[in-house]
Amino acid sequence: MLTGELLTRWTARVALALYVLGLAVRVRGAGHQPRLDMARLFWTGGCLAFLLHTTSAFQFYHHWSHRTVYEATARRTAEVVGLDWGGGLYANYGFAAVWTADVCWWWLAPGRYLARPRGLEWALQGFLGFMAFNATVVFGAGAVRWIGMAACLFLAAVLGYSWCCRGDASRQSRDRADPAAAADRGRT
Repeated sequence: MLTGELLTRWTARVALALYVLGLAVRVRGAGHQPRLDMARLFWTGGCLAFLLHTTSAFQFYHHWSHRTVYEATARRTAEVVGLDWGGGLYANYGFAAVWTADVCWWWLAPGRYLARPRGLEWALQGFLGFMAFNATVVFGAGAVRWIGMAACLFLAAVLGYSWCCRGDASRQSRDRADPAAAADRGRT
């Protein structure tokens, strides 16, 4: 296997692993700064690995041609779902932009990041999770598909437990970021 192919494949795998670890540790570590710091590092590393994956795919597979990437995306979409359309490429660009913006927000304003509205958190994680699911389970093959399915089920279990059984993790983070507001609500 060529170096470019190995780099492209393994950066995607590392990105998925760090995405899962970052989200799981963040949700389970709500209100515990050392865990949140670790989660932020995983989250950042996953995003950087994804950006490296994108860069290496453009370099080694598509020779920095947007048209070539669009056509390859259209062919793969036609193979998998029967629709000859490359527009999913723009969703991938959006994924990169959203994840990068999310990482920057967490580093530049961690208190505001952890205190963001629940609806925004659900929308953002829904989009990122939808994209990760499609990349691994829908468009993946072989072991990647099964690992992607296991990762999605694991995250669903972690999120379901934390947000339904333990209470809203984002609320707990908000309360720690703004104790006065928590006291006003009677949740100190």
